[in-house]
Amino acid sequence: MKILEYAEFTPPSNNPQYDKVRQAIERDDFRSAQVKKLVNLSHGKFYRAKLDYADRLLFSTVRYEGEVYALLLEVIENHAYEKSRFLRGVAVDENLIPDIEAAEAQAGAEPVRYLHPQHRRVHWLDKAISFDDAQQAVYQLPAPLIIVGSAGSGKTALTLEKMKHAQGDVLYVTHSAYLAQSARDLYYAHGYQREGQQCTFLSYREFVESIHVPQGREAQWRDFSGWFVRVRQQFKGIDAHQAFEEIRGVITAGAEGVLSRDAYLALGLRQSIFAERERGALYDLFERYRAWLKEAGLFDLNLAAHERLSLAGGRYDFVVIDEVQDLTMVQLALVLKTLKKPGQFLMCGDSNQIVHPNFFAWSRIKTLFWHDAALAEKQQLQVLRANFRNGAQVTRTANTLLKIKHSRFGSIDRESNFLVDAVGGDAGTVSLLADSAKVRRDLNAQTRRSTRFAVLVLRDEDKAEARKQFETPLIFSVHEAKGLEYDSIVLFRFISDNRAPFGDIADGVTPADLAADDLHYSRAKDKADKSLEIYKFYVNALYVALTRAVRNVYLVESDVLHPLLRLLEIRDTGAGAHGDAQASSLEDWQKEARKLALQGKQEQADAIERMILKTAPVPWPVFDEPRLRDTLHKVFIDKAPGSKHKAQLYDYALAYDEPILALSLEHDTGYAQAANFALAGATQARRHFLPYFAQSFKDVLRQCDKHGVEHRTPMNLTPLMAAAAAGNVPLVEALLARGADVEAVDHTGRNALHWAIATALRDPAYAEKSLPAVWQLVAPACIDVQADGRLVRIERQQSEYLLFQVMWVLFKSCFGSLDGEDSGAFDAGLLAAALEKLPDAVAAPERKKRAYISGVLSRNERDREYAYNRRLFLRVTTGLYQFNPALSVRRRVVDGDRWVNVFAALNLALVKELAEPSYEDHIDVLLNEADLPRAPRAMMFVHHREKWGT
Repeated sequence: MKILEYAEFTPPSNNPQYDKVRQAIERDDFRSAQVKKLVNLSHGKFYRAKLDYADRLLFSTVRYEGEVYALLLEVIENHAYEKSRFLRGVAVDENLIPDIEAAEAQAGAEPVRYLHPQHRRVHWLDKAISFDDAQQAVYQLPAPLIIVGSAGSGKTALTLEKMKHAQGDVLYVTHSAYLAQSARDLYYAHGYQREGQQCTFLSYREFVESIHVPQGREAQWRDFSGWFVRVRQQFKGIDAHQAFEEIRGVITAGAEGVLSRDAYLALGLRQSIFAERERGALYDLFERYRAWLKEAGLFDLNLAAHERLSLAGGRYDFVVIDEVQDLTMVQLALVLKTLKKPGQFLMCGDSNQIVHPNFFAWSRIKTLFWHDAALAEKQQLQVLRANFRNGAQVTRTANTLLKIKHSRFGSIDRESNFLVDAVGGDAGTVSLLADSAKVRRDLNAQTRRSTRFAVLVLRDEDKAEARKQFETPLIFSVHEAKGLEYDSIVLFRFISDNRAPFGDIADGVTPADLAADDLHYSRAKDKADKSLEIYKFYVNALYVALTRAVRNVYLVESDVLHPLLRLLEIRDTGAGAHGDAQASSLEDWQKEARKLALQGKQEQADAIERMILKTAPVPWPVFDEPRLRDTLHKVFIDKAPGSKHKAQLYDYALAYDEPILALSLEHDTGYAQAANFALAGATQARRHFLPYFAQSFKDVLRQCDKHGVEHRTPMNLTPLMAAAAAGNVPLVEALLARGADVEAVDHTGRNALHWAIATALRDPAYAEKSLPAVWQLVAPACIDVQADGRLVRIERQQSEYLLFQVMWVLFKSCFGSLDGEDSGAFDAGLLAAALEKLPDAVAAPERKKRAYISGVLSRNERDREYAYNRRLFLRVTTGLYQFNPALSVRRRVVDGDRWVNVFAALNLALVKELAEPSYEDHIDVLLNEADLPRAPRAMMFVHHREKWGT
């Protein structure tokens, strides 16, 4: 097999065996290279070859156009597999890993979409990535840099690779929260880190929050449309969609400020989609809109950006803006104002994916940077024409649509004048199906139970009719479909239900106009013609819809002779759909639901739950907070006879490590078994999730199928929490594959990572063998907190992240523990002792030192003046710290995110219930400082610790 090298691979120096091993791999002689397979790695297939007694060569295999390549990744020195970036802390016992022959490695090679025919150095995000010549040329260019690329052009991957060369504080920002998260996951895949660089990945709303968190929730189209229905009688003749985008894309969009009424009325012909006589009414609507936002407790991102321009300052050394066409000029100006040095930016986008008339043009973008119009015109934008996602037929149809758009309306700008080349995909199909009951029935059979199909309609209001015809939960309007990708797409009455506008788009265009192989720059002759802005939505929406399909598109249309369909050369062949009708597994649907929820597509995620998963409530009682409080009342207030309730509380004390509860049971109720609490430790605590330790965990997955992947165990853990606490890495991976939520919490505010850390602190064997791999799988990518009214993101790579998570786990033990180290707060010694119990793969040795911990605590004190102070902690007294009572943490909920006070998230009121009684006043002080209600006195009327003799 041929050899490829990872771009950051460094061959070993002074190792004569390296060339011999490399040559052996190249001739498929795995025996001479002593190649072994590293098993149980769901995040990739890796192999190691032996260089000498101590060092190993790590590689993987990839396949392109039928040929297999060995991709050399890194040299592992001194058997230190745990330090490997790609193995992510997985323990490797060389005596247990099996030999492998070249044929097996070739059979397991991962397919890649493209490999450059000459270049042998490849990049790596979550998989191997090879740049074509255009991408490679852009990769080598310095900032400032603007990249124009179509859907599937690899611009995000190229952008992320370019980011790796930036130094200092780096910002990646894009409109979509899901894209920002996906980009972060790609960037840090397989443990990537760049020394001297601190990256922050934010959606645009999160970026605004990082300057100052707006009050309320962001106003969306559904909010506006619901309000517009109530006032439309006063604004007859105004289309709601056009009004919404005129407000967003014109009146509030400019970097110079919100347009006054006079300035808006004076706009030129091509600067508004509304005629001059209509603009007065439109501005009246805008003023009503601003008043309504305040009444409804909503905010507009443009208005929020204007308000923050005076607050923003130089903060980042380098900025990356992805999908820039989704941002307005004021939003872009706010991002650029946070640059320490002008010009240190990279941005990319595609103006053909704008599905509303927001007057975006690359020329306006350039003028924002280069204020001299003539200079702006000379700036070269880098164009990526290759499409690595869509099949050849989808690409052909999308290109023809661009030709029609160009012929009918002229060029949007010089920079968007290009067609796309399909690279690496199969042919695929674009089929026209005459709308009939049989066609809809056949298509429904294809789509109803497959995650590989999605149905798209033009607007939100069109989804109701589509739901009558198709039983799939994957029905989207084109706005919702942006950012999605499916193997096959059904476009339902996209053109037939909008005959007139699509007819106007095709009007006057002939097949001869579409004969050219490329586009040539030409502007529309009539400046008063607003057709481009009015119809751009329709043509761009169709373009976006087509390019959501990797392989196949099926257009279901009643008007199969529509002129636009003839121009696109999509004809009704009389044949049905040829898609794969195989039903997807429940695991696939669980994963799809989780992905859509993360993307903000809650409607479709809920539809999957309702139509496909149909989960049932668990049949067992769950020991959540209400049940805990009820049982405490029965035991300590009602003095219920018998041992049943006492045994339940003792089981809870074991599971949640509640020593004060155990002591109270022993001393105040005479429950003798509680005397064994200190000896029982982690072993007894595990008995409530014993099935999660088993190598065969089919029963656990069956429960997930029946009750949902987020169902609760009897002790109120999710399956992922239980699997993480058990250290069962294959089960953790299986649950994550089904879409398990790493951020789900129990009633004490703990997530799966917290349960893993808590177990590691109680069990040294778990800490050493299981925690590194579990950490890599379940540690959330970041922690979002709000301090001083702004979002502070703590990335997993930052030193504050580990300390914050460990403090979260230890929090309730501050108020009562068996070892007497509780003091109602944290000190560096206590935290150093805890970190010392964690392996180096999780907590680097230098981060375990007391002086280092003291430095992290002190530089993040609430009242300290320090440029990078995140204000996470309150200094209670010299050397003692607690979480900042004014701090809030982000919680993801169904109807959007919300901020929760840190002590509410940690359930300090419940902590008081189970704390050592002498801390009641101290806890009340913390609750008061957090502006939370004072909790009632604990139900456990226990003696003080001295009387327990501990």
